[in-house]
Amino acid sequence: MQTKTRKVLNRIGTTLMWLGVLAGFVVILVAAVNDKNDGKCTGIVVKLQGDDANFFIEERDIKALIAKDKDLNPVGKPIKNINTANLERIVSRDPWVKNAEIFIDNQRKLNIKVTQREPVARVFTTTGNSFYFDRDGDRIPVSARYAARVPVFTDFPTDAVKLKTADSTLAAGIMTLGNYIMEEPFWSAQIEQVVITPGREFEIIPKLGDHVIAFGDGTDVDKKFSKLLAFYKEGLNKVGWNNYARINVAYENEVVCTRRNGEELSRKLASADSARIAGNDSSAKFLIHHDEVTQAETTSMMKTPAKVVTPKPAKAKVTTPKQVASKAKAQKSAAPAKPGPKAVYKPVKKSVNTTKNNRTP
Repeated sequence: MQTKTRKVLNRIGTTLMWLGVLAGFVVILVAAVNDKNDGKCTGIVVKLQGDDANFFIEERDIKALIAKDKDLNPVGKPIKNINTANLERIVSRDPWVKNAEIFIDNQRKLNIKVTQREPVARVFTTTGNSFYFDRDGDRIPVSARYAARVPVFTDFPTDAVKLKTADSTLAAGIMTLGNYIMEEPFWSAQIEQVVITPGREFEIIPKLGDHVIAFGDGTDVDKKFSKLLAFYKEGLNKVGWNNYARINVAYENEVVCTRRNGEELSRKLASADSARIAGNDSSAKFLIHHDEVTQAETTSMMKTPAKVVTPKPAKAKVTTPKQVASKAKAQKSAAPAKPGPKAVYKPVKKSVNTTKNNRTP
């Protein structure tokens, strides 16, 4: 009996001891909190997060947002009188601030954690105004202190902040194109400017090569750039970078080029190469030929060597002067259009093809 009573008393004692420890911890915690709240703010600490290459707002700018007003400045004020939620709203109003978090640490310093907006495109409107689009599609004003290293788009059709449906679609294409260019070092270095046409399509002005790239709308961006890169490697590296005034990659599985004399060439992809472009393979080969040639004709030209046909001598015919005159008049009035020469260019294979040998000089 005494053993049971002793066990019960031990349990009660242990429970009371832990309750005392917990109560003491609570008292110490409350005292520390009260001491902290009764204390005064000793300073402001700002931490910026975002793209290190494009910091358009600095620590001093954030501090100035809350320290320029004596009523808002927390330094020297009791911590219990500082409204951190209100300070967060003030900092978040800055157009370059995406998000702000404010708290007071154990050293009684006000910590401001700021996430900066990241621009992906600088846009110039038809009226000459300029602004940035960030990754979320929000408009950011231009900074007088810094200029972001982002793709430049010109001739945006409106200055309105609230965009109509057509303008919103165009803005979405700008953000898609800008994001892709920024993430690819080659295109970021190669593209000088992107012009928006009246038809709300894109034309790219490259830094290397005296030509314009007709890109079409903002869809299939990855496929178009993969096709263009393949053409750069297999086409322009062979024939020269300044032979064409215009390169159009807006069509499906082909690159249409315009020479400086106005002659249009179509570089269609073979069926196997079309599949590689769809799979983002930049090693595709191109068939280069004059005029518009169908896929079947292209395949036939690749597999079947050209035949040289010697014309048979025509039998002499006796005609009267009237027949000669009437025949010459008919030929003059209904002369058929002279077909343009066709040529096949296969940059990968170095074998001599008969089409090249029989091409009219």
